[in-house]
Amino acid sequence: MPETGGRLPLEGIRVIDAATLMAAPWAAAYLSEFGADVIKIEQPRIGDHQRRWGTQRNGVPLMWKSIARNKRSVTLDLRHKRGAEVFRALVRTADVLIENFRPGTLERWNLSPDSLRELNPRLVVLRVTGYGQTGPLSAQPGFGTLAEGFSGFAHVVGEPDGPPTLANLPLGDGIAGLTGAYAVMVALFGRANNDGRGQVIDVSLYEPLFRLLEPALLDYDQLGVASERVGNRSTHVAPRNTYRCSDAQWVSLSASTQSIWERLCQAMDRADLMLDPRFASNELRIANVEALDAEIGAWMACHPRQRVLELMNRAEVAVGPIYDIPTIFGDEHYRARQDLVEVEDPELGTMRLANVVPRFSDTPGRIRSTGPRLGQHTDEVLAELGFGSDDIAAMRRDGVV
Repeated sequence: MPETGGRLPLEGIRVIDAATLMAAPWAAAYLSEFGADVIKIEQPRIGDHQRRWGTQRNGVPLMWKSIARNKRSVTLDLRHKRGAEVFRALVRTADVLIENFRPGTLERWNLSPDSLRELNPRLVVLRVTGYGQTGPLSAQPGFGTLAEGFSGFAHVVGEPDGPPTLANLPLGDGIAGLTGAYAVMVALFGRANNDGRGQVIDVSLYEPLFRLLEPALLDYDQLGVASERVGNRSTHVAPRNTYRCSDAQWVSLSASTQSIWERLCQAMDRADLMLDPRFASNELRIANVEALDAEIGAWMACHPRQRVLELMNRAEVAVGPIYDIPTIFGDEHYRARQDLVEVEDPELGTMRLANVVPRFSDTPGRIRSTGPRLGQHTDEVLAELGFGSDDIAAMRRDGVV
């Protein structure tokens, strides 16, 4: 990824990440990649729960190294009166506060967003919770897994005769994190249109996923049709599925237009399928999808994946390989795009992390550091706020930091 030496887009923006685990801290990580100074607030001695989540190497949590990239770790007990005072001092210097406490928690600590915005009217506050700040479920604890179910997403994913399916990755958290980062940027840009005033952003874990179900929502609202699980197929396009090749490798295919369908038939040397009345239009192919997939699947099963890709690419048919992670690590396109970047970590040595997306031509985002040790930057940040060494030592002695 090129580096021009120009200032990153968010340099000069200070973000307080007072959240734990995934969705909200992910939003802060995205902002950090483009230059924001992200100060991670963690409970003294305990730290972010993310430090104990997931796999480890030599006792070092792996996901922490990526989700806390570019951040400065400060330990601070917000429940302590002195800790709250320090937090308010930090808020006065900040542009953004990101938190994911249960609704009402900050208010109980006399750190409500309204009171913080009185100290700093330019402050943008991103609040991430399972079910939002309002509504009958707002007080319920929420996790990405629950959001996948509550949003309706899990119900429409999986095989028709199988159970609702959850992703083997933090999908709900990831999409909420992206939504949160996007929302913060809109609010920061919007300050210029509103006399420099910040505002409070309410992001739930389930609503960004719910938004992705729009085709199903429209089908039910306008047609009375409730979407069900269809495996890897689509209720709107056929053929669209995954297929096993003769070498036990898999490909995904989507013939979303009539012209692609016809090119697919030609690539398979099955012009007869174009003349088959069962497959004459997309609507008919959907209605006869079992027979359609049987024909395509039988052809795929007779050819190795590389041959399938060669024939389909030559015919400009939308087919792609389904990769596993080891294959991704060795793929030349991933390598050419620098999708995995080597970063030095003081505990683990060289790590390969997912690189910054999206790509900027003049001021590309950067991974400047991996996730820090607990409280690594406490003295540094407190000194920036004007606290002397004696004050800091007293706060450490009292368990404030």
